[in-house]
Amino acid sequence: MTTEALLQALRWRYATKVFDPNRKIPAEIWSALEDCMVLSPSSFGLQPYRFLVVEDPALRAQLMPHAWNQRQIVDASHLVVFAVRTSITEADIDRFLDRIVEVRKVSRESLEGYRSMMTGMLLDPSFQPMAVHWAARQAYLALGNLLTAAAVLGIDACPIEGFVPAEFDRILRLPEQGFTSVVCCALGYRDETDKYARLAKVRAPREELVRHL
Repeated sequence: MTTEALLQALRWRYATKVFDPNRKIPAEIWSALEDCMVLSPSSFGLQPYRFLVVEDPALRAQLMPHAWNQRQIVDASHLVVFAVRTSITEADIDRFLDRIVEVRKVSRESLEGYRSMMTGMLLDPSFQPMAVHWAARQAYLALGNLLTAAAVLGIDACPIEGFVPAEFDRILRLPEQGFTSVVCCALGYRDETDKYARLAKVRAPREELVRHL
């Protein structure tokens, strides 16, 4: 992919307000987008989140009133709710280390230093009140990855913070799973009636935002 093609895709994307409810993202493209979320970076590689792809139309209809009645919730081809762990436990860390052993074929003993580093930070009582905020920052890395990947593949997207997490949590039964919702993303294809698609992208000059030290 050329640098110009990348920049063109990012200039093309915008927070889509009106989706065509009749156009669906092809299965193979959606599968790739799911992989892009999974491949996103996270602190320690711990991935303290889940990507909830809400496919049931009735469930989406329940969510919409708690998202300022934004039609993207029900009209977009796909809706992803990013949910994060409300706390980090020793079991979460050990499960991750077991996965490293499985994938990299290394001994569990060789990871004891890494384990001590993670437990020293993540299980410290002073960190626990911040755990959900730390996890949310990891989820936003995945959201950014999804938005960029979608633009490159010609898929429209709209990140959505305008919703009531407590209500989403209740409907999706997240508290009993140890998770809470932090952000959403609707994806699909823009409708020709969306006036925002024709507006020029407004960004500060690069010279103002980027500093070379």
